[in-house]
Amino acid sequence: MTSPRPPISSPQVLGTRLRHLLELLDGDVASVYADLGLPGFRPRFTPVIRVIADSGPVPIRELARVVGVTHSAASQTVAQMVKDGLVVTAPGEDARERVVRLTPKAEGLLPVLAAEWEATVKAAAVLEAELSVPLSRVVDEALAALHHRPMRQRILDAAPDLTRPSGS
Repeated sequence: MTSPRPPISSPQVLGTRLRHLLELLDGDVASVYADLGLPGFRPRFTPVIRVIADSGPVPIRELARVVGVTHSAASQTVAQMVKDGLVVTAPGEDARERVVRLTPKAEGLLPVLAAEWEATVKAAAVLEAELSVPLSRVVDEALAALHHRPMRQRILDAAPDLTRPSGS
């Protein structure tokens, strides 16, 4: 007999629920971009454009730090933005470093992106006011807790006898 599946609201499916929440948020923001005549523009592009617009050309490593993502995630986003003609990259001071700058196409989008960003910030505040605890506070607390003690360690602590399957 198999165990019953956990309810969708249980902690066992937290990752699935968080991905669904992100899909809902990003999907609706992407729809707004499409409404603004920017089909295919991804929500993850806006923070990158804002950082570069505010600070000028920036190395990918610094961009990742400021935006709050991994270097790998920033590199992937920048690669997609290069394909879409929004940014260009050039070698930095050291051969491993890539510096990102906006293209004229991205610079032309700054006014509409600024208006969209302001509206999104206001909409997020309204959403948070409907919640029992602000979502941004919960996310900040969860990130801090996971930086202090990663989920991997928490899993291993919960099941110290967890081992690799045979044949690995």
